[in-house]
Amino acid sequence: MAKEKPKDSLVKRIFRNLHYKYKLVVMNELTFEETMSFRLSRMNVLIVYVLVTIISIVFTIFFIWITPIKEYIPGYASVEKVKQVYINEFKIDSLKIEIRQRDLYLENFKRRILRGEDLGGPDTVKAQIKEGVDYKNIPDTKSEQDSMLRNEWEEKENYDLIYYPSEKNYSGISRFVFFTPVHGSVINGFDSKNKHYGVDILSKKDSPIKATLDGIVLLSTWTFEGGYVIVIQHDDDIISAYKHNSTLLKSQGERVKAGEPIAIIGNTGEQSTGPHLHFELWYHRNPVNPADFINFD
Repeated sequence: MAKEKPKDSLVKRIFRNLHYKYKLVVMNELTFEETMSFRLSRMNVLIVYVLVTIISIVFTIFFIWITPIKEYIPGYASVEKVKQVYINEFKIDSLKIEIRQRDLYLENFKRRILRGEDLGGPDTVKAQIKEGVDYKNIPDTKSEQDSMLRNEWEEKENYDLIYYPSEKNYSGISRFVFFTPVHGSVINGFDSKNKHYGVDILSKKDSPIKATLDGIVLLSTWTFEGGYVIVIQHDDDIISAYKHNSTLLKSQGERVKAGEPIAIIGNTGEQSTGPHLHFELWYHRNPVNPADFINFD
């Protein structure tokens, strides 16, 4: 009885099948003539496939690395992009601070110039009183100059909160040549004691109001007291305000030239009793008499 051959293991059979040779023949369809032939095995095809795959992967990674296409990969960001993000964050923080400062400035500006409110308010800080100290018999240590200044201040009539120690403080504004906002008759003059910080000019109906100097529109809005109001910031901390207009021709942030129309004369606002222009000039945050620098006739 013939002796049975031992069966090969699974690994040997797979390895042997991988090395079986196959002949790939390319023939002419009409003549059946052999034009090309290849001797292949499964192992050869597997090796070629693995090599092509590796080369493709390496080429793709290299292409992505040397081109900007890598920036489209989720989670990847170049050093320049990260740097720009930090720069933008700093800029945004700076802009937020500037916006808060601007809003505070505009709010104070509206309250003081447009509404004539006192920004000081009552003092809410109470002094601390120590026991054992005789506050009634504290010796007077004020100097002679201090006493003179206190007396001068206390003698100001009607508690005028706007103090002008010397007219020479406003000499700098004299170097400017102001354009007349509107020609007409001054029906109400400057009176700081009664908080009338400008002049009222009566002019023809629908007369254009013109900017008195080059500047940037700080405010262009409606207020209850002043009606349609436009305020312009000029050089050397000069501010001009135009109230009770019927129409505003410029918006906040626009740059204007001296003599350029910015509004139309009107009769708007609670404090207006007829068509006119209420014009104010402020220098270093203090009101000045516009009639000292401008001829409205």
